[in-house]
Amino acid sequence: MNQVTVSIICTVRDEADNVAALLDSMLAQTRAADEIVMNDCQSVDATPAIIAAYAARYPQIRLVRGGHNISSGRNNAIRHARGTIIASTDAGLTLDPHWLARIIAPIETGEADLVGGFFHPTPRSLFALALGETNYRRSYEIDPAAFLPFGKSMAFRKEVWEMVGGFPEWASHCEDLLFDLAVERAGFRRTFVPEAVVHFTPRSTLRAFLRQYYTYARGDGRAGLWTYRHLLRYTIYSTLSGLLAIGLNRPRLRAFIGLLIGSGVVFYTHGPYRRLWSRLGGRSLGERLIALSLVPLIRLTGDTAKMVGYPVGVWQRWRARV
Repeated sequence: MNQVTVSIICTVRDEADNVAALLDSMLAQTRAADEIVMNDCQSVDATPAIIAAYAARYPQIRLVRGGHNISSGRNNAIRHARGTIIASTDAGLTLDPHWLARIIAPIETGEADLVGGFFHPTPRSLFALALGETNYRRSYEIDPAAFLPFGKSMAFRKEVWEMVGGFPEWASHCEDLLFDLAVERAGFRRTFVPEAVVHFTPRSTLRAFLRQYYTYARGDGRAGLWTYRHLLRYTIYSTLSGLLAIGLNRPRLRAFIGLLIGSGVVFYTHGPYRRLWSRLGGRSLGERLIALSLVPLIRLTGDTAKMVGYPVGVWQRWRARV
């Protein structure tokens, strides 16, 4: 029987301000990796120099270079990896000390071929706190059977990656979900380990958040993912616009329409408000009011970004086929 070895892989580009924290968290794992393969993808800052300095002190760290996007960078790192199990994460994160032990456990015991871990926001501002609690569910809100692992917190047998052809290099975004779906179609087993946690910092401004979600939605459209989910969003906002128009022209219906819209807003925001309220202990009244007022604005901004980004991705997919 082949010996089980584990490689942590990550691809980075211009991450000089955070790559040291990531490497420190990799080195602090309770279950040490046999190697850590860091792929530099065309950095122009000090990122490769920082990694090289770590590699000079810790022989399990290897610096490789290659790729033009996150998919090709991940594939290049995995090609260089010697481990039979690959644990994948991303730049801009830190790993819980037990992350590696927990995320590879189902593979080591033969229960799964692909494992998804979870991710927790670690906000550094009031806005980031509101954003994190609005947009990111808690693990108990996740359906384990439906959860598709993200590249920032996943593990798989290297032969699975080989058999499905790796991460799709034509995809600049959503590449991890496309990989998951290919693994599923190939008949491999998948499981969810919410205790395998990585920590990330949410975007610090509304503009940065809008750009992030526009990019995600454009990736969905380019990859042909979640079509019905996006169509539902257009339908809901079209219906909302129609109700507002009716209310402007028919005063007698305004109360009823207001009740309908208000009920919809409550339904759409009750989860974020529940999560956020539990995190506001010790905050001043003013801070609480600001944070709570941000929830509908964040929801509207995210939905707008998605509704703009998705058709751009669909158009790019169509152009690529012509």
